Amino acid sequence: MARNRQRRAGGAGGGRETVAEPVGGGLARLTPDPDRADGWELSLDGAPQSHVDLAEPTRLAFAYQRRLGHLADLAAPPWQPVNALHLGGGGLTLARYIAVTRPRSTQQVAEPDERLTALVRRALPLPHGARVRVRAADAREMLGRVPDGWADLIISDVFDGTRTPAHCTSAEFLDEARRVLRPGGWYAANLTDGPPLAHLRGQVATALSRFAAAGLAADPAVLRGRRFGNGILCARDAALPADELTRRFARDPHAARLLTGRELADFTAGAPVVTDTTAVASPLPPAGTFG
Repeated sequence: MARNRQRRAGGAGGGRETVAEPVGGGLARLTPDPDRADGWELSLDGAPQSHVDLAEPTRLAFAYQRRLGHLADLAAPPWQPVNALHLGGGGLTLARYIAVTRPRSTQQVAEPDERLTALVRRALPLPHGARVRVRAADAREMLGRVPDGWADLIISDVFDGTRTPAHCTSAEFLDEARRVLRPGGWYAANLTDGPPLAHLRGQVATALSRFAAAGLAADPAVLRGRRFGNGILCARDAALPADELTRRFARDPHAARLLTGRELADFTAGAPVVTDTTAVASPLPPAGTFG
């Protein structure tokens, strides 16, 4: 789920009406993208959640979605099907992307808000042939149900309103993710934070304590603690293709900087590993973040 509006497109659209409907998490709005005839932005209580382009599911409009898309691209050789587990559903943007870029992939989604899922399925149908199963379950509860070694890729995009819940930020949560991943599989998480970056530092320290390699991609201004924004954490028990990721993130319309190795360890600034007993939800965005 996106937190800050880093997107832009081209094209034309118009003549469509905003769809507003109460769901479990508040008031959901599907707003037509004025620049794309088949583009829609999903928001909950005014906070942007995701963007979907029905005509072009591989077009990832939000910056954080593009960064997660790069990780999905590198999770296996091109076009090879994968088993993907999405913790957090929203508009199912990344599930659509994987369904098109990796046909025959098997995907499971944990989205506790059944009314939101019903709205998305009705108004934003999935691509033909997409093998996506959405379960009305809490992310951590769902993680506990998945067999050992099932997933090639786990994408954690878990938000309760505008905050990641505490129980999805701990070392114990990551232990479950590692159990579900196949050897060499990828864990990726969309995180949000602002100065003094205590949440991001703690999440990085926790990932480094559980995985052999990790990386953090974000806008340089976010990494310097100058503003609130998204950070994409990736981790696996194998080497990261850091050079390729760096090139991909740098080419994006909203370029991101990737921290790995010593730079990433230094970024933690000695932050302790987060456990179930110490975990707290991610910070609230500052007033005015969404508009």
